[in-house]
Amino acid sequence: MTKPFSIAIHGGAGTILKEQMSAKLKREIIEVLSASVKAGERVLSSGGDAIDAVVEAVKVMEDSPHFNAGKGSVLTHNEMVEMDASVMHGAEMDAGAVAGVRHIRNPIELARDVMRDSDHVLLIGEGAEKFAFEHQHPYTEQDYFFTERRYEQLLSMKEKGLFALSESKYPDDKKYGTVGAVALDSHGNLAAATSTGGVTNKKYGRVGDTAIIGAGTFAENNNVAVSTTGMGEYFIRKTVAGDVAARMRYLNEDVHTACEVIIQGELKAMGGEGGLIAMDAQGDIHFAMNSSGMYRASIDTSGELTVKIYADE
Repeated sequence: MTKPFSIAIHGGAGTILKEQMSAKLKREIIEVLSASVKAGERVLSSGGDAIDAVVEAVKVMEDSPHFNAGKGSVLTHNEMVEMDASVMHGAEMDAGAVAGVRHIRNPIELARDVMRDSDHVLLIGEGAEKFAFEHQHPYTEQDYFFTERRYEQLLSMKEKGLFALSESKYPDDKKYGTVGAVALDSHGNLAAATSTGGVTNKKYGRVGDTAIIGAGTFAENNNVAVSTTGMGEYFIRKTVAGDVAARMRYLNEDVHTACEVIIQGELKAMGGEGGLIAMDAQGDIHFAMNSSGMYRASIDTSGELTVKIYADE
């Protein structure tokens, strides 16, 4: 007997200013969010695995310049794109992740290949790319990832010596641009996927929570799947995704309570801004954020599509 399935995605949480959001930009972002969640839903509706659903959903956002992942990734201090991604499948708690990749169009696909085709969980930099090219991922020039918007951001931040924008001309320049997805398939499997370009003006090969299993991504069958977005250093220190799962596993908290306690409680008290998406074993979805907005969308177990941007929606 097939079970209900559902999927939820996020395109990053943070300060998203309504007064700077043009009707055209809002429409374009909503279109990509809708396309992303529908791409994942197509996999689920045909009986596919949750891991493939979350990867397909994330790929749509990686291919859009509107999100800080793949095509729209921010630039490092050296004017390069360095991307991180991870996936986790809840059945055997298999996971795969990559960090600091520069020439891979869809890092989320590479993370899945690391999970399926290697003996490791996390590959970085040149080694991750060597593995990628051995597994038929085409070499993608840095030019593909370059956008004027991200170059303007970098120049602005270099000028101020910052890692986060204090002022901006875009409605979401102070948004943590990680993208992610969680899904429950008709076989009862949970999966999560997360992808990012990191933070603008980063140095020293910085890696955030996106590539860290238990911080940015977590999935455990019969419990929960989680993908986070926010100030990566705080999410790593708080092991946010794994903490949600632990609260549900050991305290028997429901998905809504576990997420809110962490995002609105200890994480916020530490100074950590951001959000997460989570899905429990029944396909119940929760979006949590302590910021003014989070790009998000879902198709629940009844097939209802929802797309939202601001926290008060």
